[in-house]
Amino acid sequence: MRINYVLVDFENVQPTAVDSLNRDYIKVIIFVGANQTKIPLAIAISLQQLGCRAEYMQISGSGTNALDFHISYTIGRIAASDPHAYFHIISKDTGFDPLITHLKSQKVYARRSVCIDEIPFVKMSKAISLSERALLVQQDLHKRGTSRPCSLISLTRTIDALFQKQLAAHEINEIIKEFEERALIRIVDKHIEYQLVV
Repeated sequence: MRINYVLVDFENVQPTAVDSLNRDYIKVIIFVGANQTKIPLAIAISLQQLGCRAEYMQISGSGTNALDFHISYTIGRIAASDPHAYFHIISKDTGFDPLITHLKSQKVYARRSVCIDEIPFVKMSKAISLSERALLVQQDLHKRGTSRPCSLISLTRTIDALFQKQLAAHEINEIIKEFEERALIRIVDKHIEYQLVV
């Protein structure tokens, strides 16, 4: 299974919802500035529950973007040894966006989110109602453009992957049925025709 690395710019964001990262395929690294000496107890307790899948990394120097460079270096080091890794940078700093564009051009999976709750698999896991789940799938399919799944089997697999294989088969079927009832898709000979709007 692909490992998801959540790299938190602690100078920029003090994370909440850390407990939602307690999954076998997630590793968390909290990057702490050279002059940051305190971690709130709630965050420390949440991270402790992740055991060896969580660590703190206090940078050794200070200066403009010093912590950002440490995150960039860490991504490069991990990507060299684990080319299938997915990196989630948690930061409000848009300066990471050119790095993410470059990483994607090198076939390294990466994205930036302003908080843990915005990480796609976390957002998906918190969607409880059918309408919430359907909206998240609709948004994901809309972003895919022409690379949307074109068969019923591939759509089912796509939804299953979006929700990290946490949904039962009948729950996936409910989402597809909801799409049909709202005329967002048409199934013709097990092929999908889309009429998506977001």
